[in-house]
Amino acid sequence: MKKYTLEEITSELKKLEGWDYVDGAIETTFEFKNFKETFCIMTRIAFECELQNHHPDWSNVYNTLTIRLNTHDADGITDKDFKMAKTIEAIIESD
Repeated sequence: MKKYTLEEITSELKKLEGWDYVDGAIETTFEFKNFKETFCIMTRIAFECELQNHHPDWSNVYNTLTIRLNTHDADGITDKDFKMAKTIEAIIESD
């Protein structure tokens, strides 16, 4: 699994609105109507994470969900991270 360079990460991030590269991971924060909506989205994302065998570092406070992605095995950012980020975006956009 190829680890992305900073230049590659920056280029890929241009395709994802609201995602940033911070301390070795790509991350974003979403805000929803309430806790129930946030938790429902988290559940949908969790099922996809299992399918892709790629699990985020994430936190939830009431209606806010913060997600950080990096590939621990590669000690950096890989295709797996951008694939998961795009999947997360698709889940949120479909809601």
